[in-house]
Amino acid sequence: QLKTVESGGGSVQAGGSLRLTCAASEFNMAGYDIGWFREAPGQAREGISCISNSGQKSHYLDSVRGRSTIPRDNARNTVYLQMTRLKPEDTGRYYCGTAANRACGDGSKWWDYDYWGQGTQVTVSS
Repeated sequence: QLKTVESGGGSVQAGGSLRLTCAASEFNMAGYDIGWFREAPGQAREGISCISNSGQKSHYLDSVRGRSTIPRDNARNTVYLQMTRLKPEDTGRYYCGTAANRACGDGSKWWDYDYWGQGTQVTVSS
């Protein structure tokens, strides 16, 4: 079981910023593709961004491209999702997924990832 812990969510006003953290203590995240997904009430889990194990490839959902980045810090065994200019439609619970096989690509889906954290809630008010 590749367990990760998400943190950094909160309630912010539109236009604000948040940095979400996905951290692991029991395995080396550097060997895995990592994806961030959002689940809004009544909606399916949606891919927001992902980064390859090498860190050389990343992808973004069209609605967050240009407003978000997904840096990984191998020294801290952590992957972040930095979000700026937040909008009410960014609201949802954000999950970090770890893929046992290569999964990061344009339009990758939640079922491409095998292990999940508990999520962190992001609420953006207008």
